[in-house]
Amino acid sequence: MTSSQAGATREPFEPPRVLGLPLTNRIDVLPEHAIGRIHEGTLRVLDRVGIEIHSDRLITTLERAGARADHEAARVRFPREVVEAALARVPSTLLLAARDPACDLMLDGSHAYLAVDGNAAEILDLETNERRASTKADLAQIARVADALPQIGFLWQPVAARDQLTDVQPLHEIATEFANSSKHIQLMTATKPEQARGAVEIARLVAGGERELHERPVLSAFQCSLSPLTYDGEPLEAAVVYGEAGVPCGFVAMTIACATAPATPAAALVVSNAEVLAGIVSLQLLVPGARTFYGACGTVMDLRTGAAACGGPEDLLFQMASAQLARRYGMPSSIGTFATGAKSADWQAGVENGLSGMASWLGGADMLCGAGLLYGASVHSIAELVLDAELFDLVCHLAGGVPVTDEDLALEVIEEVGPGGHFLAQPHTLRNMRRMWQPHVFGRDTWENWVAAGRPEPRDRARDRARQILAEHEPIPLDSGVEEGIGGVIAAYADNEAEGAHHG
Repeated sequence: MTSSQAGATREPFEPPRVLGLPLTNRIDVLPEHAIGRIHEGTLRVLDRVGIEIHSDRLITTLERAGARADHEAARVRFPREVVEAALARVPSTLLLAARDPACDLMLDGSHAYLAVDGNAAEILDLETNERRASTKADLAQIARVADALPQIGFLWQPVAARDQLTDVQPLHEIATEFANSSKHIQLMTATKPEQARGAVEIARLVAGGERELHERPVLSAFQCSLSPLTYDGEPLEAAVVYGEAGVPCGFVAMTIACATAPATPAAALVVSNAEVLAGIVSLQLLVPGARTFYGACGTVMDLRTGAAACGGPEDLLFQMASAQLARRYGMPSSIGTFATGAKSADWQAGVENGLSGMASWLGGADMLCGAGLLYGASVHSIAELVLDAELFDLVCHLAGGVPVTDEDLALEVIEEVGPGGHFLAQPHTLRNMRRMWQPHVFGRDTWENWVAAGRPEPRDRARDRARQILAEHEPIPLDSGVEEGIGGVIAAYADNEAEGAHHG
């Protein structure tokens, strides 16, 4: 299957390797004058306030490329003309290739795709349901489950491999995901140029070479701003490494209104937009034409605790508005979606993630991120991952709308059955009944059967389904010799870090 077919409509009883969400019925949550004011406000902030960058070398390079620099304050300001010229260089479509070509994702505005994400430091153990520190083995389990679920299009790092050395942890994480899934991998944890170079080496081994990776990027990445209006130097340097290798590298703002962004939604959007555009403009000045994307995971502060609230109505507005801003700039968007504030896969999680999935669909986001996260993206749950996949599946079915072909209208069948008849035995029913949405973990059994089964909740069925996947699903293995080559890359970078620490 080609990349353009990855999200194509198929018969429901022939599940695709990757299910794409058709971006129909898109809604602009902000009127044109409002989006225009946010854009103009962003340009003013970039020109007058600027961005703090913790790297004098990068500041000097950006100054030579047209930005205005204040070295003493570590501040870079971007004039309007520089911003507009840089944004004009950004490719409007993006291929996220996969080891299995059937899992290729073409981000061209026609379909959206769901990802596991979060790099949570903790996980709900699948067997004990207790919260604990996450490990490399947990990451492997989640990757295998995500590989089997057609609703998951690509993989961030859902949990941190906390049992590995910190400096090479990102390399262990992508190696684990490549070994346990043939879908596209998006790396969020390589925030140093050395880590990015190691990730590129691994991706080249997986893709088959330098040229092959450039043509079919099986890896993408992103870097995060430090709100408000700050970038560390190393993440920007890592973005340059990716850009030069042809690996798409986006920029994501994770603002918290009332804390790291102003209290009003419009002002929070200005800060978030300025941070994302500053990263994208910087990359375009350093690597013109580099593949990139627009990312936003904004939320608000809980006024009672000071923590990130996650899951409230403001999040839904931020999702839709951020996707709308990305469309205004003609680039794909990555929008934080399934990241409930609930601490278990319960009613609150279902409501918040159901509404969030709808908001990202209606807002026209290209990448929906967050499947499996609880407690404001700090804890991962495999059961929640399966439930979020079910929610995404439901939204995908809703997005199919109501076709009105002759087969769909079935007027001859209606005439043949007539008043008082039934449609059970009609060939038309047999041809089309499997098009109806069917749940995997939501309950539709009778009350009596439900009681007899011990009154299972959807999260209980989700755990059972995850266990079944782990027992039965075998991902497509890496090509011969690739796993050994990846191990060599990780060992070399680990040795380099150890030597550097020794000399330091």
